Amino acid sequence: MSGTTTAAVRPRRRATGARAGANRWVVLVVLCVSLLLVALDATVLHVAVPAVTEDLKPGAMELLWIVDVYPLVCASLLILFGTLGDRVGRRRVLLLGYALFGIASALAAVAPTAEALIGARALLGVGGAMIMPATLSILRQVFPDRRERALAIGVWSAVAAVGAAVGPLLGGFLLEHFWWGSVFLVNIPLMLISLPVGRLLLPESRGDRTGPWDVVGALMAAVGLFGVVFAVKRLGSGEPAADALTVAPLVCGALLLFLFVRRQRRRTYPLVDLKMFARPAFSTAVGCIVLAMLALVGLELIAAQYLQLVLGLSPLQTGLRLLPLTLAAMAAGLAGARLLRRVGPRRMVCFGFCLTAAAVLMLTSMGGVDNAGLLLFGFVLLGFGLETTLFGAYESMLSEAPAAQAGGAAAIGETSYQLGAGIGIALLGSVMNAAYAPGLSRVPGVPESASASASHSLGEAYEVAGRLGGPTGAALRRAARDSFVHGLHVTLLVSAGLLLLGAVMALRLPRAMQCEEPAVELPAPREPQMSRVSA
Repeated sequence: MSGTTTAAVRPRRRATGARAGANRWVVLVVLCVSLLLVALDATVLHVAVPAVTEDLKPGAMELLWIVDVYPLVCASLLILFGTLGDRVGRRRVLLLGYALFGIASALAAVAPTAEALIGARALLGVGGAMIMPATLSILRQVFPDRRERALAIGVWSAVAAVGAAVGPLLGGFLLEHFWWGSVFLVNIPLMLISLPVGRLLLPESRGDRTGPWDVVGALMAAVGLFGVVFAVKRLGSGEPAADALTVAPLVCGALLLFLFVRRQRRRTYPLVDLKMFARPAFSTAVGCIVLAMLALVGLELIAAQYLQLVLGLSPLQTGLRLLPLTLAAMAAGLAGARLLRRVGPRRMVCFGFCLTAAAVLMLTSMGGVDNAGLLLFGFVLLGFGLETTLFGAYESMLSEAPAAQAGGAAAIGETSYQLGAGIGIALLGSVMNAAYAPGLSRVPGVPESASASASHSLGEAYEVAGRLGGPTGAALRRAARDSFVHGLHVTLLVSAGLLLLGAVMALRLPRAMQCEEPAVELPAPREPQMSRVSA
């Protein structure tokens, strides 16, 4: 009887498997669109920073907040929304994130002040935190076979690079024809497409955890992360290390994170299973993601300012100059699955870090005169090396985490990604400011108050120089440009050191890509109970 039942079910299993295989790739397409939405917003503002500075006149701290509040809020809330999606449904949280992302984009586009823009960017961070965990957690579940998952992550990484590439280009084009707020309006058409398409095509996905959702733990993680990164941002903007507004958030944030870790270890049903960090491959991959993003985002922001304010390129020309970096990243993402199978995670991530460090050291040859060939070659190496690193680290992290803990692993991965980006802007920004400001302290003929204002940023220095005019203004402008280039060189050297540290860290990753996990079909079409006999 059982043999007859198995034989009768076998043709249906093959047909269902075909449909499930097709569904996996449809789901990947939808997830990539979700990622494109978030990646686009993360980079589209970079080329608009000078225009925002000119129009809204933000201070140095406000300018850092405008750029950094999005990844800061997003990183703080990823664990909260990632685990909430495990409970109430990842698709439901994803669609709510789309709606909030569109509303926040409209508010950012018409923001009349720097404070209003910061608030709108914070709402964008909330929407991004609702969207991002779904992409990796659903991808981990619908691609349990490591070979297929590596290919899917390669496509996913390439789409992220597309978003990074389209962001500066689209932003530059819009700034050539419209005002800076138009760079946020591009999110609204994507949201209007993503909402109905996601509702129709994405399957509802929940974690298999039992027990209550730890609301207190989620809030502790969110507030703790926010406090730590807020303190780092203040240090990055040049605030005194002993200032109460710096020390208090740092201490409170670190204490909350410590209590969160202790709480998760003691709970029967934790939000995040911290035992995953006991696995060397998982913890090493997370550290590599943080270091890679720390170097990438800060360098991209500084590079955009260098191209526009030092070389005098337009926003559109700046986007075109940054395009080779993201095209190389796309190529690395598409080639990543094959490279990973051939050389293994350890060599792949080490190679990526070393190649990126070499590119960064090469870019220290940049000066006050345009060198298009050097920039092209350096950006190509930088994009390929960083994407190779991120691909190998993400794939190792997801493969090391059990499928049942995909939501928690995705939240950790995306948190490390966003936290690295936020800390990178603050850390490299502080290095840049520390190297830039001293060069403006004693410019002949420039009053002390003017020198103090000019030391905040290169854009503000140009504005002060314009008000002074004459030989004094020209001297200040020249000194500011030379100081910025010097600061850029120092920042690049620090970045190279961090990247080499990442290469050493990657030596803890496995040598070879283990592909022992069997392919599991997508559970979309529900089958009769008797079909399990043949499984």
